[in-house]
Order: sequence, then C-alpha cells, then structure tokens
Amino acid sequence: MTTANKTPPGADPKQLERTGTVREIGSQAVWSLSSCKPGFGVDQLRDDNLETYWQSDGSQPHLVNIQFRRKTTVKTLCIYADYKSDESYTPSKISVRVGNNFHNLQEIRNLPVSERAAVSNGSGCHL
Repeated sequence: MTTANKTPPGADPKQLERTGTVREIGSQAVWSLSSCKPGFGVDQLRDDNLETYWQSDGSQPHLVNIQFRRKTTVKTLCIYADYKSDESYTPSKISVRVGNNFHNLQEIRNLPVSERAAVSNGSGCHL
C-alpha cells in the first residue's frame, strides 16, 4: 500500500483504501513463500478473508517475498495477526527488508510482535 501521510497504528487498511488514503498495490507484485502447508499458501495469505491464512512448514526463518516488476515505493505495509486465534503461529518479530534482488536485501525495520499489539484490533498498519 502507498500513502502520502503516515498511517496511524491500528488503522483499518480496507477503510483507508475506500477513502483514498492508501492504494493497495500487492496485486502488482509476485508473491512467494519460503514454505507452506498444502492449502495455506499465497492464495490464502492474499484473499482478504480473515478466516484463511498462510501457514509455514519447515525450518525458520519463514519468509514472505514480495517482488515488484519495476522499482516501487512502498510507504505502508499492513499485516493482520490474530494472536488469540493461533498464538503458536503468530510471529514474535517481523523483519522488513528491501533491495533490488534477494542477494542485496537491507533490513529497514525489525519489529517485535507482542500479544497486545496483535490483539488490539487485528490490523498492523504501522510498519
């Protein structure tokens, strides 16, 4: 999602999109995962249904890779985490890395995910 202003923590990304505050650009990217269980992959991660989700399978780190075809500025990243529903799969930290390819990624954010933040209202528009 892109935005001209800082998006407030806990903001509803769908509401922000409806008001024109942000624009969803994930459909312009190629998404891949480091691993997933059958039926819990990219399609479930991206389907806008809070009842479906990505479930990793394999050793850590568990990665979501988002590649744009051309240089793209992303100002806001929204992640939905529901700690109460599935605390064993809620991440304890999220690292956001950017670069021109997988070999030159630079970490720009490393945020711990606390139970309080994950259950406040479910959205995480503050990365």
